[in-house]
Amino acid sequence: MTIQLSDHFTYKKLLHFCLSPIIMMVFTSIYGVVDGLFVSNYVGKVPFAAINLVMPFIMILGGVGFMIGAGGSALVSKTIGEGKKDKANRYFTMMINLTILCGIVLSIIGIIFIRPISYLLGATPAMIEDCVIYSRLVFLFNTTFMLQNVFQTFLATAEKPKLGLLTTVAAGITNMTLDALFIAVFKWGVAGAALATGISQCIGGIFPLIYFLRPNNSLLQLKKTKFEGNILLKACTNGSSELMTNISGSLVSMLYNFQLLKFAGENGVAAYGVLMYIQFIFIAIFIGYTIGTAPIVGYHYGAQNYSELKNMLRKSIVLMGSGGIIMMILARILAFPLAKIFVGYDVELFEMTTHAFKIFAFAFILAGMNIFTSSFFTALNNGGVSAIISFLRTLVFQMLSVLILPMILDLDGIWWAITVAEVFAFLISLIFLFAKRNKYHYM
Repeated sequence: MTIQLSDHFTYKKLLHFCLSPIIMMVFTSIYGVVDGLFVSNYVGKVPFAAINLVMPFIMILGGVGFMIGAGGSALVSKTIGEGKKDKANRYFTMMINLTILCGIVLSIIGIIFIRPISYLLGATPAMIEDCVIYSRLVFLFNTTFMLQNVFQTFLATAEKPKLGLLTTVAAGITNMTLDALFIAVFKWGVAGAALATGISQCIGGIFPLIYFLRPNNSLLQLKKTKFEGNILLKACTNGSSELMTNISGSLVSMLYNFQLLKFAGENGVAAYGVLMYIQFIFIAIFIGYTIGTAPIVGYHYGAQNYSELKNMLRKSIVLMGSGGIIMMILARILAFPLAKIFVGYDVELFEMTTHAFKIFAFAFILAGMNIFTSSFFTALNNGGVSAIISFLRTLVFQMLSVLILPMILDLDGIWWAITVAEVFAFLISLIFLFAKRNKYHYM
């Protein structure tokens, strides 16, 4: 089935177009989970906790790629919808150049400052060396990680979501194979996990770059361009919600770790790490859907096709709502076996993780709707509203919840925090959808 951004989207066509980015994001999450699985089972729970402790900082730096990709693709798809393809290609090229430059600079910063940052994050003497070794090796590949994040969105905009899927599958298979080789066979510990991740990111970042550098039949090609600061600023501002999501999520993860060290010690951090790995897979479905729908929304907004905007919003609300309920049920059913796979070797940690995930699962009911609403406004080139939703959802509401609820519910308050935050974020999402309906004509 050949699908173009300009089409009218039925449920079948919408799901078909979004299937590749959904599988792509799920696969990305799965091979991230495999990292944790091998480290937890072959290296130990302290190195596993160390990786989870520094992961938020790693994701903050890599999250710049999500910002450039989301904001840039929204601008590019809107420009294509306006019938200005040459300008769209120039904008696209600028975004890739910016990603490479930022990737190099941020890699250097991460390598230099990771030791003091690890201490600031609460690394214990037993964890510090694993934190530093893992992070420095990962930062060597940060530029390709950022390119991978950028191309995940731009391949959908280029009407080539299947290419994005193939690239991600190749990167994922590489990661899982090298994890088994470096960790289980060569016994390289956290260094092996970092190298496996970095090498796989080279595939995810460099292969699409080569594709766009060569003549191709997609909507986008890398062309000669010039620096246009106002365009880069517009794209980055519009994509700020995605960066805010990464920064906020990472900051909140740090706070979770601080609280968990206080209430449950290293076991609490390890249990939270398992929850985050599994959450990546479930949330990846929602994120993959938004990667697929964002260029469609951006295109029809640029073309002023308001009937299709209404169609996209209605169908997305139905899909996100029903998907959230299904995921909550699955998460509660799978809590026991998934915890068993990760930490079955430690009875106390296993019981804590199972209990936590059954509570944590309720957050999935509303998470999809909140993620879509933020992405929807990014695609409409309204980065301000998108950033507010993301900022409140991922930072303010979660931070308040994880600070206040443990005073009432002890350790369970930490596990309930994300669900409470999603409820408040959902109310904010509804307010903005109704407040902006006349401006964008999607209702």
